[in-house]
Amino acid sequence: MNSGLLGYLVVLGVTLGGVALFVAAMVVRRVLAPRVPSPTKLTTYESGVDPIAGNWQQSGFRYVAFAFLYVVFAVDAVYLFPWALVLRTSGLGLASLFEMGIFILVLLVGLAHAARRGLLAWL
Repeated sequence: MNSGLLGYLVVLGVTLGGVALFVAAMVVRRVLAPRVPSPTKLTTYESGVDPIAGNWQQSGFRYVAFAFLYVVFAVDAVYLFPWALVLRTSGLGLASLFEMGIFILVLLVGLAHAARRGLLAWL
């Protein structure tokens, strides 16, 4: 058998196995899960707001600040740690250092924006 075709057969087998596991999980859930529909369970519920009044209701915007800080602090860790490990073992050179400097500068601008808006005040 052609070795190129064997790779496609492996991918096909893994895909079919994944689909079979998904279907089996859905069938088991359907069989074992309790089903007791009631009017309360069938009402719409989204983002922690019960649909009592009209179709528009003002909700809190404060969680955007936490998401912004997460992006600033988590994304830099996701990119800086692997870069530091690879930098130590390979010769990436001055271009890599320059690119990472630009990345850190963009993160510092985001951090300065968060500090200017008072998002870093913990008390």
